[in-house]
Amino acid sequence: MGCDVPKGNVVAIKLEHCSIDPSFLTQEIEIYRQLRAKRGIPRLLWHGSHGEFQAIVFDLLGPNLEDLFQYCDKKFSLKTTLMLMDQLIRRIESLHAVGYLHRDIKPENFLLGTGNQGNVVYMTDFGIATSRSDSPPQITTQKPGNQPQIALVGTCDYASINGHLNVAPAWRDDLESLGYMALYFLHGSLPWHGLQAPNRKERHRLVYERKKAIAVVELCHGLPTEFATYMSYIRGLEDQEKPDYKYLGRLFGRLFSKSGFKYDNVFDWTIREFERLSTVV
Repeated sequence: MGCDVPKGNVVAIKLEHCSIDPSFLTQEIEIYRQLRAKRGIPRLLWHGSHGEFQAIVFDLLGPNLEDLFQYCDKKFSLKTTLMLMDQLIRRIESLHAVGYLHRDIKPENFLLGTGNQGNVVYMTDFGIATSRSDSPPQITTQKPGNQPQIALVGTCDYASINGHLNVAPAWRDDLESLGYMALYFLHGSLPWHGLQAPNRKERHRLVYERKKAIAVVELCHGLPTEFATYMSYIRGLEDQEKPDYKYLGRLFGRLFSKSGFKYDNVFDWTIREFERLSTVV
């Protein structure tokens, strides 16, 4: 965090030591440039070198979705989850449209805006994003019968099945991670959260095996069928196949309407904060 001295605004600053090679910030800068003016993408205010560091400066954003989830006692309502999915599918579509995959979709990387943008969810942290054009065209999935070599890319709990193997990424991977996020919000946990292992690598293997083995119907137990439809659709995509983002948006949009919800941007944390302030008064 820092201050834009001429304007007096508080800003967010991300630093990287100049010795880091390859530079993660260089790629982030390029992605922010390509996504400039897109809704839900932080505004890049400045980038350059400062002493031994390369720096990028953004508008300061609000809390991330994990913080808000904790604030709401680790459970989001169906309405809040669907309003989030509406925005998050669009954010991922915008990133994919310029040829990049995020590879670290998780609640901590989505932040609320501030002021009159307080209901907008921003996608952040493109440090391990990759250009799809950089990926070799061969089949990306693990071949049957082969012992998988666990080499996680991203965050274990939300990584796609392929993300655990560090193989060439597919468009579906970000959306698979998003699906796990939605299930986490609705269930309050994921089936692999309690898995114990003697070390991190072994836990990664156990989580990978659990994700690969669990049936979609079990994963989405107790939820509207649209979530199972979403996960089945994503897992059924071919390695080179581009997802139908509009179809996915309509899928949850119909569920939103069918449930009788009003798209008023009143999220669970909005209600919680209103209740908190009411008790103070």
